[in-house]
Amino acid sequence: MKLRPLDDRVVIKQSEAEEKTAGGIILPDTAKEKPQIGKITALGPGKLLDNGKRNKMSVKKGDKVIYAKYIGNDIEIDREKYVILRESDILGIVEK
Repeated sequence: MKLRPLDDRVVIKQSEAEEKTAGGIILPDTAKEKPQIGKITALGPGKLLDNGKRNKMSVKKGDKVIYAKYIGNDIEIDREKYVILRESDILGIVEK
């Protein structure tokens, strides 16, 4: 299944939640926090401006990004977890 976001939205594949704490304690599913980091799998054409042109996206497919904690819409496709959010909700790009 392909998903193509509209306007300035991006589709991010969420990273897996941590299974253990730094001290080695195994976390149950109810205690795991939603990850705030993921990889962009698809992005829209950009925000439509008042003059009818599209604003260029500042991220690209494959970028590893950090996004705001309680932002976006969580979806599940083929047992993979994704989040759809606006480009402005991305806090930064993780560089190697």
